[in-house]
Amino acid sequence: MWIKNSALLLLVVILFSSCDKKRVFDEYKSVGRAWHKDSIVTFNLPQLDSTKRYDLFVNLRANNAYKYNNLFLIVAMELPNGFTKVDTLEYEMTSPDGTMLGNGFSDLKESKLYYKENVKFRGKYKVYIKQAVRENGKVPGVTVLDGITEVGFRIEKKE
Repeated sequence: MWIKNSALLLLVVILFSSCDKKRVFDEYKSVGRAWHKDSIVTFNLPQLDSTKRYDLFVNLRANNAYKYNNLFLIVAMELPNGFTKVDTLEYEMTSPDGTMLGNGFSDLKESKLYYKENVKFRGKYKVYIKQAVRENGKVPGVTVLDGITEVGFRIEKKE
């Protein structure tokens, strides 16, 4: 019986790991119970094959404590030459009825958000992500963004 269960477990592990052949880099960092506006999540990317192209994603884990329809992020990519490209991005986080978007069976949802497509890398890069959510009619950003628990960055091979 033990051997049968071990074989089944091994098969499940192989199936799940083989389903993600595009993944080159996939890392999450916790921001605690809420994401502070001054907290910058940093990712040191590995050196990648400069002859290949990649798709880049921001990954988020959020729960029902997130009370906004959209999420605004400032994503900066530092190039090997020291130059930094900065993008302000907006993502839809809920459906019109207020239900959280993303994958997951509980109140914790995982969202894979497109950042850039068809990117070539030449050297080592760093990525910095911070939240830039503002309440309607207010200039200062939301100091503590409840509901976002982890921020991730993912790189996939372009096929």
